[in-house]
Amino acid sequence: MSTSNNKPSLHTILTPQLLDLYDVKDSIVVIIDVFRATSTMATALHNGATKIIPVDSAEQCIEMGKQTGGITAGERDGKIIPGLSYGNSPSEYPRSFIENKTLVITTTNGTKLLHMALKQGAKEVITGSFPNLTRVVDYLKQQKAPVILGCSGWKNRFNIEDALFAGAVIEAIKDEFTIHCDSSFMANQLYNQHKNNLPEYIKTVTHWHRLAAYGLEADMLYCISQDTAPSLPIFENGSLVNRIM
Repeated sequence: MSTSNNKPSLHTILTPQLLDLYDVKDSIVVIIDVFRATSTMATALHNGATKIIPVDSAEQCIEMGKQTGGITAGERDGKIIPGLSYGNSPSEYPRSFIENKTLVITTTNGTKLLHMALKQGAKEVITGSFPNLTRVVDYLKQQKAPVILGCSGWKNRFNIEDALFAGAVIEAIKDEFTIHCDSSFMANQLYNQHKNNLPEYIKTVTHWHRLAAYGLEADMLYCISQDTAPSLPIFENGSLVNRIM
């Protein structure tokens, strides 16, 4: 990987607990929560949602839904939170349902990390997943700014699917960034080792088994499908909107 000093830096954090080790003020932070928050966000915006308001508690979700007239959605441990209307499945947000609507969402991992990045003063926050991989890659190449790939993990623990996506991003942009980061090297190696058999490999990971117990196998296979929802969710003025490039 490149070591040129005139290229922006790239780092990967493998769990939210590591974010405070980095100064994010000049960086674009990519929030990664493959199963399923950031895949759902990309899908809803690709299908015409006006905006997505990510909140970090069910109480905020309910209140913001009342204020905006938005659709409230959220899960904890794969189950819809009582008091909210919808869950965190990408299949719940086809264009026929979500177009021109506001989605207010809270999730176990992804929305938490997003708010952590905002509180630490990130220059920009975008969200990434395999369904919008190419849009994320193209945007990061264009901005020529430091990047932190933020893996949401699961309850502050490492998970493989988020690292795989980080590795996919790195594979596409590594020649344009300075990377002195072992977690980035690991993520990139993991992706390259399994990129030709992702649907089979993903079935071995812990979170697959956790969510498969709720019958969510189709969701998870969608979440590792590349460029099925080519949007670019970017946080602006309190919500995620689809940046048109």
